[in-house]
Amino acid sequence: MSKPIGSSFDEFLEAEGILAEAEAIAVKRVLAHQLQKLMKEQKLTKTQLAIKMGTSRSALDRLLDPDNPSVTLLTLERAARALGKNIRIELAA
Repeated sequence: MSKPIGSSFDEFLEAEGILAEAEAIAVKRVLAHQLQKLMKEQKLTKTQLAIKMGTSRSALDRLLDPDNPSVTLLTLERAARALGKNIRIELAA
C-alpha cells in the first residue's frame, strides 16, 4: 500500500481560507435536517412550530433552509425547546 499523495480536503479548505465557513455551513445543514425530522416525527407543521417558538413563519423558514447561514442561537434554542430538545454547543480543539 502506498501513501496518499497530496493534502486532505480540510487542508485545502484551510489553505483557501474557507474551512471555518464550510464547517459552519455543514453544521447548519445538519441542524436543519434534524429539525425537519423532529417536526415530521411530532407531526408539526411549520406554522404550528412557529407559534410554539413565538416567532414568525418566515424566521422558521430561514432556520430550516439548509443554505441560509443567517440564524441566531436564540432562534435555535427556541426551536429546540419547542420540539422538546436542548441545544448543546461546545468549543473543541
